[in-house]
Order: sequence, then C-alpha cells, then structure tokens
Amino acid sequence: MLRLFSSPYHPGWPESTPALALPDGTQLRLRPLRGRDGRRWGEMRVLDEAWLKPVEPTVAGTWASAHSPAAWRNNWANLHRMALEGVVVPLAIEVDGGFAGQVTLGNIQHGAVSECWIGYWVHSAFMGRGVATAACALGTDHAFARVGLHRVTATFLPGNPASGRVLATNGYREEGYLRRNLHIDGQWRDHHFVALNADEGGGLAVDRLVSSGRVRRA
Repeated sequence: MLRLFSSPYHPGWPESTPALALPDGTQLRLRPLRGRDGRRWGEMRVLDEAWLKPVEPTVAGTWASAHSPAAWRNNWANLHRMALEGVVVPLAIEVDGGFAGQVTLGNIQHGAVSECWIGYWVHSAFMGRGVATAACALGTDHAFARVGLHRVTATFLPGNPASGRVLATNGYREEGYLRRNLHIDGQWRDHHFVALNADEGGGLAVDRLVSSGRVRRA
C-alpha cells in the first residue's frame, strides 16, 4: 500500500522492537538510541577500531577523536534531530539488557519512493553468536511494519563477506555493484548493493529466522 505522510513525524521512533532469544539463551532487542549511550558507544568503538575502521566511512582526524565525548554529543544531536524530522531511526542493539551495538535506518523517504537504507555494527564481544543477523532482522521488520516502508537497501564491501551473509540470511538480494561508491578508511571503495521489498521474501525477516531455528521469540 502506498503511504503518503503529511507530517514530518513517523511511527517507529522512539519505539523498541519485540525481543528475540538466540539459541544460547541470549535475549536481544532494538531500542531507541539515547544520549546516555555515548560512553559505551565510544568505549566499544575505540576498542574495535581494527574491526570497524576498515569498513566504515572515513572520519576526520584520528579514530579516537572521532569517538570522544565531544564527537558523541555532536553525533547524537544530529541523529536526534533527524529522528524527530523522520529522516533517520537510530536504534541501539541491546543484549541481555546492555548496549551492544547499533542499527540505523537512514535516508527514510515516504510516498512514491517509500524506502530507506539499513546499517549496523556489533561490538566484537558479541560477534559470532548471531547477534548481527537477529538485529538486522529486527531493524528490517521495523522499517516495514512500523515505519511503513516498501523497500530497504544496504551495501557491503567485497572484502566483508560476513556482512553479506547477514543480509542474505535476512532475504536481501543483490541488485548491483557500485563502483567507488563510498569513501571508506581513506579511499573510495566499491560496494555490493542489495535490497529487499516488503512484498517479497515470504514474510517478515524475523519469521524466517524463527523458521530456520536461528532465533525464537522471547
């Protein structure tokens, strides 16, 4: 259904998703990102520089300065403003009640376009447990079922097949290959471009994970 919003505010913010349980019993959900998440955000991302810097947009200055308290305050102010304007939905990944990473729905457009992109990162302490896959599923379903969008897109580097597997497991299919698409870690880099429409893939992303035994509803 085509949804035309006259208000700049949209559903889905600030709102938490339902919780999921991973096979090891870990409880996971997405909740609205908060200003007080800044300390853990900075600590985790500085610790994970070796993981994150090679796959994320180039930052001005050092990695540490880009994750300082001052940088967080500026980042959070921009995210909060855009969330209220209906352009972005910034969500924290919460694992067993603690901050574990972030999912962002960005460049939200309603009307005839009705799409957004999804991005995510997970702290290294939670890697390899299915957290990223479950968080991506929750974010995808949030975009479709709560924000009311028709289409979600994503990109990943050729050298980051793990991110490609997360997206493919959630039903995303490749639509193209973008040459020198984003400035990543100091250089223009190519990306795989994938997408998922609300009316394809056999249902919501979380339903697919539940059916495959990767998660259960908490």
